[in-house]
Amino acid sequence: MVILRLFLLAIGLFLAGSQLQAQPQTEDDARKEALSQARQLKSVFKIDEAIELLSPFVSPKSFDEEVMAELADCHFQSADFESAAGTYFMLASSCPGKIMYSIRLMQCFYRLRDYPNSIQAGWSVLQRDTIPAVIGYIGDAFSQMNMLDSAFVYYSKYLAIKPMNEKVLSKASDILLKAKDYDGALNLVNPFLEEDPDNITIAPIKGIALYRKGDYDQAADVFQRQEDIGNDTYPVHLYLGHCYWQTKRLNRAREEFLDAWQIDSTEATLAFYIGSVNAEAFYPFESHVKPWLDKAWNMLQPDPEMMYRLHQQYGMGYFKTQKAIDQAIEHYKEAYRYNPKAFSLLSSIGYCYEYKKDFKNALKWYEKYLEQGKPGTQGYEYVQKSIEFVKAQLFMEE
Repeated sequence: MVILRLFLLAIGLFLAGSQLQAQPQTEDDARKEALSQARQLKSVFKIDEAIELLSPFVSPKSFDEEVMAELADCHFQSADFESAAGTYFMLASSCPGKIMYSIRLMQCFYRLRDYPNSIQAGWSVLQRDTIPAVIGYIGDAFSQMNMLDSAFVYYSKYLAIKPMNEKVLSKASDILLKAKDYDGALNLVNPFLEEDPDNITIAPIKGIALYRKGDYDQAADVFQRQEDIGNDTYPVHLYLGHCYWQTKRLNRAREEFLDAWQIDSTEATLAFYIGSVNAEAFYPFESHVKPWLDKAWNMLQPDPEMMYRLHQQYGMGYFKTQKAIDQAIEHYKEAYRYNPKAFSLLSSIGYCYEYKKDFKNALKWYEKYLEQGKPGTQGYEYVQKSIEFVKAQLFMEE
């Protein structure tokens, strides 16, 4: 009997279930099913299909927060930030108590590079809650607009809450370095480095600040420590090379510059540095200086300052060989063309002609120097004496 009753009960439940399934699906049921399927599609990155499922449930006559929130997230995940921003704006306006919508709106505006509106959205969030990440976003937006003072204010607010965040600390320090406030940068990073002295992001900032202050030995200690612990990066080798160059440890500088070159061989200035250090260390011009100047020359975009320096170094190198004076003269002339304020080059050109015993041209260039030189200076007096000598030689030739 019991088995028969259970059997009849099971039949009844089955028939009842069949009747339920046979009933037409209500609009609310369809909405719930669409939301469920859309979330599943979104979880496997089928964003377009999810949007297609949800779109029929968007109506100007009614506001469905749940559907709109899913749609906004779909747009955000598919990087359609314009559509996402519009949807999150509606959500933030309709549901002012839900801060997440304003945060997403801030992020959308930032991705669209609409930094003023990103800042406005961020401010609306901060009026309700002090969220460090939002403070950081506002700092980044000001930085993107090159409003560095305002960016620094917000980075400082962030660091007051989370002082050990190295990314934000790095951004704030960079602003101080750009402003040439090197002591300010050191004061900012030193407390962090007391806790984490070998941090590979923050320690190099200290080294840069010290270098730019002119504390080359201390800066070298910082960068050498970074190199010793395995920070084998371009900036570490580059700045360590500069530190050694400034302190006349030329072979060490050369080694660091060459290590930097192994990491990035696309920098014309680095090729110039290597050639210049080799020249200063009295390496042979043809084998150790000229090849690096040639590399810089071939890589260089036209930059008057750099072209002037390159031609000047070529000129000095060719003159030192005492076998290529004509090349030295041409490079000195080109250096002067790129930098007419460097009138000391006129004296060098004059001396090259004098060395060639071309006294007529030597006199011409020496006199050009006197037109720009300052009377009473050592260079001016040297050229005056050279002119006396050259004129004497010309007299003898007549």
